[in-house]
Formats: sequence, structure tokens, C-alpha cells
Amino acid sequence: MIHGKKILITGGTGQVARPVAEALAAGNEVWCLGRFADRDARKALAELGIRTHVWDMGDDAPLDDLPRDFTHVLHSAVHRGDGTDFDDTVRINTTGTARLMRHCAGAEAFLYVSSGVVYNRADRTHRYRETDPLGGQAPWLPTYPIAKISTEGLVRGLAAALGLPTTIARLNVAYGPHGHGGLPMILFRRMAGGLPCAVPREGQNLCNLLHTDDVVRQTPLLWDVASVPATVVNWGGDEEVGITDLLRHMGALTGIEPKLDPGDLSRETAVFDHTRRLELIGRCEVGWRAGVARTLAHHAPDLVRQAPDPAAQDPGPDLHASDLVQEHR
Repeated sequence: MIHGKKILITGGTGQVARPVAEALAAGNEVWCLGRFADRDARKALAELGIRTHVWDMGDDAPLDDLPRDFTHVLHSAVHRGDGTDFDDTVRINTTGTARLMRHCAGAEAFLYVSSGVVYNRADRTHRYRETDPLGGQAPWLPTYPIAKISTEGLVRGLAAALGLPTTIARLNVAYGPHGHGGLPMILFRRMAGGLPCAVPREGQNLCNLLHTDDVVRQTPLLWDVASVPATVVNWGGDEEVGITDLLRHMGALTGIEPKLDPGDLSRETAVFDHTRRLELIGRCEVGWRAGVARTLAHHAPDLVRQAPDPAAQDPGPDLHASDLVQEHR
């Protein structure tokens, strides 16, 4: 963990950025930018000594009233679009990010949180590498991939033009006790409401669940590897997790049987190749089974049969240990 730095974080009330802001506030001067529609969240940040500043990427207002001497930047804010506004989605994300990078051009490190949605995911079993073809599609929100792909291009270009050491981290599925809990809790709320959960007709959608404890621990490590040209790295958990397995695990923890709905409308995910991330920042620490149990215990304590051991670290059978050993060599 870093200390004595001046840190700027966008999307400070979100699933990824908020736990990072809260953790770093103890030993650093932390500022959070966001729209802060949730006044309680803004108040909670302020109570930790975090300075908040209202900022909407869609506004054309400059950041002149914001300090420029930030040492580290975590840019997690995103305009996902409504599924149809492609032009606005590109404009808002790229213009807002450009203003932010220019304003913080003197920083030691800039971290942009992208997504695995950028990949051209034609094979759900393929382990995507950072050099694989881009061109992702998301039927559930078609504007989201273009938001990330266009902004990645902008970030690469400005990192080089400004000489700003940068990391682009392609996030897989973040989850944990913070915020709404991430994809596991989205699915569990459907389960608890008796609603069906969409799954593929054959096989499973695979992902790399990343607990927010690992997000917090690895963020400073991603700043450490920032470079010009920008470092690009996949950011997900070590384990390959099938969404159907996730649903059944949550069912076992709560006694709520998931209703599986095989078809063509499941929310497609991606599974990463870990090689580059292992080389740069090492392994994760929270196993997905233990992490999901802890997340459920926080968000739905009345529905969990038995509170999990917070210290439990269960790597689970889905961890490809031989691959991790080989990739570390």
C-alpha cells in the first residue's frame, strides 16, 4: 500500500473505485470525482477524510477549480450508454478522459479501468490475451464495448503524447461486499425473487471473479507498472468460474435453488489468460467460493445458512494450478 501521495479517483461511489478510495484514505490525500447522486455515499466518503468534487464526464466544463498536483490517478468512471446512443457514448467517454489526462499530465501514474468486453469474444472457452483481436459485442448493452474500446485508444494516444505513465487494466468481474455486490449479487437477487437466470444452451459462460479485497491490494501495483507507451493488462481473478457453478454455489449457501433458463440471452462473459498479469503484479489472494460466501453474508445475512470464516481462502477446483506455475516461470 502507498502512503503520502495525492490521489485522484473517478467513479468514487462505484463497485471498484469506492473500496480503493476508502482503503487509501488512511495514509494519503484522496480526492473523488463523480456525479454524487447518492448523497449518503458522498457523506460517507467525506467522513473518512476524502475530498469530493462534483464532475460529470458529459459536461463541457473544465477542471480548472481542481488541483493539478495529483501523484496518482484511478479513472474508473464510465458512461455506458443506453444501448443506442453510440455517438454520445464515444464523445462523453473520450472527451471526459482527455480532459482528465491533460489536467493530470504531471502525475506519476495514471490507471484506466477498461473491461474484458473489448475482446472479440467468439469462443466462450478461449482464454483471452492482451494481444487478441478487439471488437467486442454486448447484446445486453451494445454501447458498452464501444465506450471502452474508444477510450482505450484515447488513453494510449495521450499517454504517449503527454509522456504520462499509464496502465490500462481490462477488468473481468469485480464483486464483493461494497456497492451492490457485483454480478454474483445481481444473479442472487434474481434467485431470491424466484426469477430464472439465463445460461447458455450448452456449456457455461466463464469468467474470472475478482474480489474487491484484491482490487484494493492490486491497484497500487498497477500504478507501479505504469509506463509510456501504456501498459495493457488483463485484470481478473486467478480462477475460471462458470456462471452456472456460481449459481449453484450460492444455492448451496442459502438453500435457494436457482432456476436455470438455457437459451440465447445469457449475459456473455470472458475468461482471461493470466500470464501478463502474473508477471507484472502476481497472484490474487481471495478464492471465489470463500469470497462469494463473504459477499452473501454481507448483503443477505438472513438468507445465508452459516456465516463463512472471513479468513477462509478456498482456491476451488476451477483453479488451473499447473497453468499458474507454468506462467510464473
